[in-house]
Amino acid sequence: MVTLRVNGKAHTVDVPPDMPLLWVLRDVIGLTGTKFGCGAALCGACTVHLDGRPIRSCVTPVAAAAGKTVTTIEAAGEGPTGRRVQQAWLDLEVVQCGYCQSGQIMAAAALLATKPHPTDADIDAAMAGNICRCGTYPRIRAAIKQAALSKGA
Repeated sequence: MVTLRVNGKAHTVDVPPDMPLLWVLRDVIGLTGTKFGCGAALCGACTVHLDGRPIRSCVTPVAAAAGKTVTTIEAAGEGPTGRRVQQAWLDLEVVQCGYCQSGQIMAAAALLATKPHPTDADIDAAMAGNICRCGTYPRIRAAIKQAALSKGA
């Protein structure tokens, strides 16, 4: 049994300690906003926050999340930074197919939480490894910059 704090709620799950956090979130808890992309931490579709830091949930064993705070895309908009990022995504129509976007938003929100006014180099470093097969990178960068400048929410 592993107890997790996900999006502000405690969940006790009966799973093997080495089960990837992604599958616990999706298949056991029922939070399907976090996506499976590659299973090898290479694409970023499975990005969630663990104690505020972006991690790849497809390779993170659930035991590593015990006693820590997990935030998924379902709760990203509950804080002011996440709300600004999500609003910028909508304003700039970032999403094309949308599959990677939960991971992109989680990575962007983590960046802005630590660097409220990131440089292009900061954005490149934080978003590296979050792959968008549709190629919306210019809109992603613009949305991050807009969210950084936004004073709303």
